[in-house]
Amino acid sequence: MIVVTGAAGFIGSCMLKKLYNERFTDLVAVDDFSKTQKLANYQSIPNLKLVNRDEFNDWLQQNHRLTQFIFHLGARTDTGEFNPEIFNALNLNYSKEVFNNCVKFGLPLVYASSAATYGMGEYGFIDNHDIVEDLKPLNPYGVSKNEFDKWVLKQERKPYFWVGIKFFNVFGPNEYHKGRMASVIFHAVNQIKETGKLKLFRSHNQDFKDGEQKRDFIYVKDAVDVLYWWMHHRKDSGIYNLGTGKARTFNDLAKAVFSALNIPEMIEYIDTPADIRDKYQYFTEADMQKLRKIGYNQSFMSLEDAVNDYVKQHLDSGLRWY
Repeated sequence: MIVVTGAAGFIGSCMLKKLYNERFTDLVAVDDFSKTQKLANYQSIPNLKLVNRDEFNDWLQQNHRLTQFIFHLGARTDTGEFNPEIFNALNLNYSKEVFNNCVKFGLPLVYASSAATYGMGEYGFIDNHDIVEDLKPLNPYGVSKNEFDKWVLKQERKPYFWVGIKFFNVFGPNEYHKGRMASVIFHAVNQIKETGKLKLFRSHNQDFKDGEQKRDFIYVKDAVDVLYWWMHHRKDSGIYNLGTGKARTFNDLAKAVFSALNIPEMIEYIDTPADIRDKYQYFTEADMQKLRKIGYNQSFMSLEDAVNDYVKQHLDSGLRWY
């Protein structure tokens, strides 16, 4: 059995579909399945075993001998939530339990960290273990992810194979349930369809023109390809970045969305809200050398191709990834 936590969510459900498409059919989905808006993300996968998030560690005690691999992708990801206790419970302490059980039962583990751990990028965006202690995340979500990374690196006993993945700006199908936490691409499509134009934040940094702020956007289909590769690689344990390695501007993103929708470009620049202006990131880009050096050689889709696929194959039709 292959276990995916966070299986009803965005990346988790796409990972399930990737595994199913690769003919892995003995799949275990772990999540809080009470949220019916996520049902469409996983209901099409036949014979899927569902395990409630609160029961997973007990379930693993009974089923570890049949478990081959764990993708721990479940987390509270709301960057607008500022109650640290929620993140301590779901992102830190729960993850420690999963990690310790993988040590106890000799199970390989891939878990979700986040590029949010890098904060303003004071130390760059390099997946070097030496800088993890010094990173300064900007919100409790990023703090919780970095605290777990720090804890993992300090453990004397670790799973025989483990990887922490620092996801950058992932977008794509199955994020429909995320509301305001869905990707910029998702919201851009909806806004353009409703108004015929797209609002972007004006630059308040003299080094960047309006709309030239940059992010490393990665398509979820590329992201799960990397996760799948790790399941077979099973060596070179550590913490790794996962982005395309090429930052793109919000203007680029806007143009790609307008093109995919076949609607003339109309961009309006608005002030960045004052309460987030001081912590607004003008540049993020994953340094991907570490992953490339150990043998991952697949290319990533360009922003234009990925947006076109997302819009035409999913958002226009409302289809999940199946």
